Amino acid sequence: MTTETQVSANLRAGPREWLGLFVLTLPTILLALDATVLNLAVPHISADLEPTSTELLWTVDIYGFMIAGFLVTAGTLGDRVGRRRLLMCGALGFGLASVLAATATSPETLIAARALLGVTGASLMPSTLALISTMFRDARQRGVAISVWVTCFSVGIAVGPVLGGALLQWFWWGSVFLLAVPVMVVLLVVTPLLLPEHRAPDSGRVDLASVALSLVTVLPVIYGIKRLAGHGLDAAAVGTVLVGVVFGVAFVRRQRGLADPLLDPRLFANRAFTAALLVLLLGLGLMGGLYLFVTQYLQLVAGLSPIRAGLWLLPAAGALIVTSSLTPVIAARARPGFVVGGALFVSALGYALIGVVDSVDGLPLLVTGFVLIYAGISPMMVLGTDLVVGSAPPEKAGSAAAMSETAMEFGIAMGVAGLGSVVTAVYRDEINGALPRDLPASVASTARDTLAGADAVSDAMGAQVLAEAREAFTNGLNLASGVAGVLVAVLAVTAMVLLRHVPAGGDEGNG
Repeated sequence: MTTETQVSANLRAGPREWLGLFVLTLPTILLALDATVLNLAVPHISADLEPTSTELLWTVDIYGFMIAGFLVTAGTLGDRVGRRRLLMCGALGFGLASVLAATATSPETLIAARALLGVTGASLMPSTLALISTMFRDARQRGVAISVWVTCFSVGIAVGPVLGGALLQWFWWGSVFLLAVPVMVVLLVVTPLLLPEHRAPDSGRVDLASVALSLVTVLPVIYGIKRLAGHGLDAAAVGTVLVGVVFGVAFVRRQRGLADPLLDPRLFANRAFTAALLVLLLGLGLMGGLYLFVTQYLQLVAGLSPIRAGLWLLPAAGALIVTSSLTPVIAARARPGFVVGGALFVSALGYALIGVVDSVDGLPLLVTGFVLIYAGISPMMVLGTDLVVGSAPPEKAGSAAAMSETAMEFGIAMGVAGLGSVVTAVYRDEINGALPRDLPASVASTARDTLAGADAVSDAMGAQVLAEAREAFTNGLNLASGVAGVLVAVLAVTAMVLLRHVPAGGDEGNG
């Protein structure tokens, strides 16, 4: 056996690592479940807690925003205090926050619980990816392991709507959050038995000033974007975004001067790392933004029950599972840039189909379009994540994994806010002209706020006005999907250009 072969054999993972991978997929499945079941529960939350449109968007968005705010800190903290230890702490916190969300009696309490879920969830995902990079040092095996990780995310998406729909059919909306509790219990029991502990050698202390700067960079920008979506362009929105940008500049400058930075700017010197982050941010942001309104279309426009809506989402989730499983095989023979770019063009076609869906008999076309979107997004998730994690040195795996998750979670939350503002603007503009002049002011205000509100007061408005509301919502969905399709097509070309240097089946290394 040659020295090169011996080194390769020493890098290869054994049965213990593959069993450990199963443990690492548990939080992945859970977080996918959490995202999908919440979208199905939105109409029920609206009916029970009666949130405003802004509160409803915050309920959906705050989870991803808090994850985005704390992921970098959590990833670096895992590198320094131990990735397994951080994973277990996050599992305990996530379980407790899930119970709080399930028992919320007001929109404010639910938003607070979702924020806590985001903070604790931030410690789960980078820990799983960083441990995968530690356990699977061989590039081919790491690619397969990440494909399994993404596939399990797809399984969560597939099971989530059906399981969540069944719970919503027979129990109250809070039951969807209690799904996390048994999963977290299992994770806490088996993690010490199968997963190795790993921390970076000779790592310094976490710089608290950098943690503070990272938060005051992200949160003002988020608030500004949310205000833009709800109130339009005003001084408060622009001002808070600028405040975040100023603190962001200060954050970057501080990182460059630290021996042990919270986020190492040198990671961005690797072109594959930077390009993959960009593709993950935009691609998943657009898909995640549209998903919320697709689920609302199924229930509020097509009139499906939660469990039937979940079943109609299964074909898209199945496409995601199939393509994520096939991606490593295809990428072994074709350059990742062309695999990702070609798949994104498939997604763009799906967005185009949803862009022409109508409010009467558009269900088959909507489902077909969503299948294409999911089929095209999976290679980007698998290869993008692998490029980000594989490009970083082992001692920075947690930080790199955190950046990958930051791009995905922040992108999805931004997509919901951005595309949501498009749907809301079209809906409100069109519904204003459809409401009868003699409608009571409180009923008109509720109907004007959201389609869920219009559905709740449909008895007072009449069937014709509700049909107009559904048409207005569908037109907003059409425009948002058309905009997303154009952006995804541009992203496909960008991915081909920026990732053209990455070889088929290759490893960018740690440069």
